[in-house]
Amino acid sequence: MAAIFVEGMMARKDRLTRVAVGIGTAMGKADRKAHQVAAAGLVAKQELEDIAKQVEALKRQLQKTTKRLKAALR
Repeated sequence: MAAIFVEGMMARKDRLTRVAVGIGTAMGKADRKAHQVAAAGLVAKQELEDIAKQVEALKRQLQKTTKRLKAALR
């Protein structure tokens, strides 16, 4: 009777181990995806800052051109 109980426990432990591995795998994949999303967010933020700088430069250039054009038309 004790031998059956031990076999049952081993099967349970094996099943729990397989489930734990599956959970660990899922958590690892989710963690990796979260890191990828975070990295992509940082890249997007940097690109947005670069675009904002370009827009500011174009704005200043347009103001200078407008000033010169107004002076030329006088």
